[in-house]
Amino acid sequence: MAHFAKPENALKRADELINVGQKQDALQALHDLITSKRYRAWQKPLEKIMFKYLDLCVDLKRGRFAKDGLIQYRIVCQQVNVSSLEEVIKHFLHLSTDKAEQARSQADALEEALDVDDLEADRKPEDLQLSIVSGEKGKDRSDRELVTPWFKFLWETYRTVLEILRNNSKLEALYAMTAHKAFQFCKQYKRTTEFRRLCEIIRNHLANLNKYRDQRDRPDLSAPESLQLYLDTRFDQLKVATELGLWQEAFRSVEDIYGLMCMVKKTPKSSLLMVYYSKLTEIFWISSSHLYHAYAWFKLFSLQKNFNKNLSQKDLQLIASSVVLAALSVPPFDRSQSASHMELENEKERNLRMANLIGFNLEPKFEGRDMLSRSALLSELVSRGVLSCASQEVKDLFHVLEHEFHPLDLGSKIQPLLEKISKSGGKLSSAPSLPEVQLSQYVPSLEKLATLRLLQQVSKIYQTIRIESLSQLVPFFEFSVVEKISVDAVKNSFVAMKVDHMKGVVIFGNLGIESDGLKDHLAVFAECLSKVRAMLYPVPSKASKLGGIVPNLADTVEKEHKRLLARKSIIEKRKEDQERQQLEMEREEEQKRLKLQRLTEEAEQKRLAAELQERRKQRILREIEEKELEEAQALLEDTEKRMKKGKKKTLLDGEKVTKQTVMERALTEQLKERQEMEKKLQKLAKTMDYLERAKREEAAPLIEAAYQRRLVEEREFYEREQQREVELSRERHESDLKEKNRLSRMLEFKETFQGEVISRRQAEFDRIRTEREERISQIIRARKQERDIKRKQMYYLTSEEERIRKLQEEEEARKLEEAEKRKKQEAEHKAKMDEIAEKQRQRERELEEKEKKRREEVLKGTDAPPARPAEPAVATAAGPPASGAGKYVPRFKRQTAEASGPAAPTPAAEADRWANRGPPPADDHWGSNRGPSQKSDRWTDRWVPGPRGSDRPKRRSPFGSSKPRPAQR
Repeated sequence: MAHFAKPENALKRADELINVGQKQDALQALHDLITSKRYRAWQKPLEKIMFKYLDLCVDLKRGRFAKDGLIQYRIVCQQVNVSSLEEVIKHFLHLSTDKAEQARSQADALEEALDVDDLEADRKPEDLQLSIVSGEKGKDRSDRELVTPWFKFLWETYRTVLEILRNNSKLEALYAMTAHKAFQFCKQYKRTTEFRRLCEIIRNHLANLNKYRDQRDRPDLSAPESLQLYLDTRFDQLKVATELGLWQEAFRSVEDIYGLMCMVKKTPKSSLLMVYYSKLTEIFWISSSHLYHAYAWFKLFSLQKNFNKNLSQKDLQLIASSVVLAALSVPPFDRSQSASHMELENEKERNLRMANLIGFNLEPKFEGRDMLSRSALLSELVSRGVLSCASQEVKDLFHVLEHEFHPLDLGSKIQPLLEKISKSGGKLSSAPSLPEVQLSQYVPSLEKLATLRLLQQVSKIYQTIRIESLSQLVPFFEFSVVEKISVDAVKNSFVAMKVDHMKGVVIFGNLGIESDGLKDHLAVFAECLSKVRAMLYPVPSKASKLGGIVPNLADTVEKEHKRLLARKSIIEKRKEDQERQQLEMEREEEQKRLKLQRLTEEAEQKRLAAELQERRKQRILREIEEKELEEAQALLEDTEKRMKKGKKKTLLDGEKVTKQTVMERALTEQLKERQEMEKKLQKLAKTMDYLERAKREEAAPLIEAAYQRRLVEEREFYEREQQREVELSRERHESDLKEKNRLSRMLEFKETFQGEVISRRQAEFDRIRTEREERISQIIRARKQERDIKRKQMYYLTSEEERIRKLQEEEEARKLEEAEKRKKQEAEHKAKMDEIAEKQRQRERELEEKEKKRREEVLKGTDAPPARPAEPAVATAAGPPASGAGKYVPRFKRQTAEASGPAAPTPAAEADRWANRGPPPADDHWGSNRGPSQKSDRWTDRWVPGPRGSDRPKRRSPFGSSKPRPAQR
């Protein structure tokens, strides 16, 4: 990196490198100078350097170098001389544009040169091969080779300049001019992709401008000049977008303009608003948003009528016709009736957004589609007088489609009107900001509307009509198109109809199950039944009523008296309410009168105060004018004195002189004096320059002679000093040799002393090293012992933890096994108890049945002879043998019978055979807990066997055992 004492030296060096063909080195040298921190103060030579630097950047197509240089130059001259930066950027844009135009003209000239009769004679073999392989034409190839690189560089230039000027309040005009040139570049060469990027760049610049409000040189959008520049840029963007056919980008441009107006809360000029709404009409028409298109035309009509004083009657009629036809082109039904809730919310938000863009401020609590609707727009057109300004054909068409009822000849009435309307239109002479108005674009929509109206009116007078007849009534379309239109109408509940192609007819009417006729069939049926009932059971006459009332005349009179008293009280209450209302009205009137009087007095006081303020203002203005007149007279006298002193031309007599005029003349005189002084200084500087040049020309030979003399003197001085240095060196060498010979006798003593010192130091070093090694070995042994102890402790702790863990696992396994075993035993015991309980219940049921049979036999036996006393004993004695035959005998009876043998029972035992049944075995736990659940009171005393091995019976309560049952696991 080369360093230069002055910037001019770098410029000279760059010129030298350019002359020898090294432009890249020259560019690098200037780039190093510009980016150096040594030259951060603005100087006039820096501007020339920037011009040369940008020339090299353009020649070499180095856009990155140009951007870096411009950024550094902006830092240098931002606060000192912004006009220099403006000149540099304009020069850069001019160079880039000229290079692109030259490349374009060269490509065109090359194409014309190739346009000859015999192409094969002038073309080279390699050109033919290239054209065959690439498949390109000569123009496409020349554009790619010559034009495209320069177009890329020009586009990069625009982006660089916009990036540098994006937040510079002092160069807003240059920013707007660059954006305009970039738009024209995209428009001229049909660069749609670059146009989208350019719009996004400008949009991001404005967003960053609003986001970072604390920047030092940030443009102030509240200033009228800045706002106008930004609006002009956006409107240029909108125009170019519509001309390129980029409707999405045009709509975003409209949103940018609206956002800018909302940001500064100021309304732009009427001319810009006309352009705004004219572009909106085109955008909405392309997007098939006919309702918003009609509202945009309506706003445009209002602006033209109110602000365009040169608007002719013919142009006004054409604009009004466009507004009416645009409103009529809107479909007569709402497409959002069958939409979902989410779609309705999106539609509401979209309507609110579009209404804000058009200029109708809708509140969010209202439905946007209810306010911006076809019916509301048509009624507004009639009330505002727009329809009266339209042409006669449009008026007739409006009345035929909206008010008249001609189901059979609607098509024949509308067709000639549409033919006349399709021929109307043209360019507006008194409104150049508007596009060319062509009413023929509305004809397809009007034909569709006429078809819908015809179907609607035909459905009111016909229930069925043949397809041929309906086709004759619609002269605009074929029946297939009419069928498509009717499908859309039926879908949006505009008309109810069905096409039967098998029968060749069209059926009108509500054919669905949800029609009004089927919805109200119950109400109609109830009304018919009510009429039938009235016919079958007529209402009795007044005579019959009187006959029924006469028997209860006293009650009737009393009721009537009470009714009259109640009526009287109601009338009095009403009178009181009326009087109270009258008093309140009088009080309100008095309050209004007093309020009006107070307002009148306040207005009078304000008027008097305003008059007093106005008189004071007039007096102050008169004093200011008198003071200014005095000052003007004084300045006039001073100016006359100066004119006389300088022998200038005096003022004309009778000339009206004011303070402003005198000040302007005084400033003019001062400016002239300053200019004369500058001319004198320039002349003096020129004279001094000549004198200085003459002095230097005369002094040049003297300086050369002095230089030669000084050169001879310096050479003599150098030779003299060289000789003296050689002599001094020789003397020092001789003295050093003498000193060496003098000290050589001490060499043996020096070596002996040196050996002693080295041996002593070696012994000391060995001792210290030995001690150090011993100390290190002790430390190593101690640390090793510590590690062994720690390792053993860790091993012991780990082993102990493992042992405890194994013991815990074994204990848990044992507990789990015991729990499983216990659960299994409990389940087995429960099953056994259930089985025993079931057997016991079975035995009890058998006993109850036997008891029942016995009772029945006893009841039957009261009339029979007494039974033999030996039969019970036989039955009892035969108990065990009978058990094998199916009769149940308790276990203790079987044991007693086996032990006692076949002894005959006593009569007491025979008598108490059923009352003293023995208890169940000792292992029968269910029999000992029956208690109060016994069916009979006869078995109150039961014999319970004693302990095992004892035959002594124990007496127990019938409600359970006297001893507690053993606990069960």
